[in-house]
Amino acid sequence: MDGQTRIVPVRSQYHVWTRQVGHGSIPILLLHGGPGATHEYLECFSQYLPLDKYTLYFFDQLDSYYSDQPGNPELWTVEGFVDEVDDVRRGLNLSQFYLLGQSWGGLLAIEYALKYGTHLKGVIISNMVASIDAYVQYLNTLRRQLPQDIQDALERYESMEAYQNSHYQELVLQHLYTKHLCRLDPWPEPVTRSLSRMNTKIYEYMQGPNEFVVTGTFKDWNRWNDLHHIAIPALVIGGRYDTMDPVALEKMGQMIPKGYSVICEKGSHMAMWDDPETYYPALEEFIASCETTN
Repeated sequence: MDGQTRIVPVRSQYHVWTRQVGHGSIPILLLHGGPGATHEYLECFSQYLPLDKYTLYFFDQLDSYYSDQPGNPELWTVEGFVDEVDDVRRGLNLSQFYLLGQSWGGLLAIEYALKYGTHLKGVIISNMVASIDAYVQYLNTLRRQLPQDIQDALERYESMEAYQNSHYQELVLQHLYTKHLCRLDPWPEPVTRSLSRMNTKIYEYMQGPNEFVVTGTFKDWNRWNDLHHIAIPALVIGGRYDTMDPVALEKMGQMIPKGYSVICEKGSHMAMWDDPETYYPALEEFIASCETTN
């Protein structure tokens, strides 16, 4: 992915890696998931969006692959990562821009819109519901749809905390990830590259052992009662086969005063990859509506 790389100071003493791609008049800052993944699986945005119309800003959050990795759990807080996004905004001299966060990045986008929304023209909350509890409840719904012997096997390994067992990981990959994380076969190279560089320490600390088991520090995060405070235009977008409940995503679009939702009917948690025909036109339509309004 060509573009201009810039190292930006964050949190007083650290630095994160950023890359600017495109030269359009509409700036979009992208927040990757994880926590602890990389920007790389979002490279598809530069393939599907016209770069004479948009300028895309990618960055690896603190403790992710291309950025500083102090490895200090005291830094691994939602509040710290939200303020870090604003450090990046200042470092890149962004004002009145669009913020797009996917998965964990969508959680940060919600938080940023609540705290720093005056800097935004609009926010895109991609593949993220408004509470971890809602996420976990839907994951359990997906689990109950699996054959009973698969459910029993997963529970057996989890009761022993044998999350690194190869058979357990194979079951999670086969019955969750290939159906609900990314439905393309094989997975795109940027996706496998990004996941191979996942910082598992921060992921396990904040999330848990995997997408099925949420035991980390953000497990009590909940913003349902605060969505009405998001005053800027908002697009909530996800996939019909997402790990996030499409019904909950649609509810979020209704609860945000200037919000609406789009469900990609062929898409999963990475609908930007497995349903681009829906995802990118919806994104462009949302931004066009904001540009017209503003």
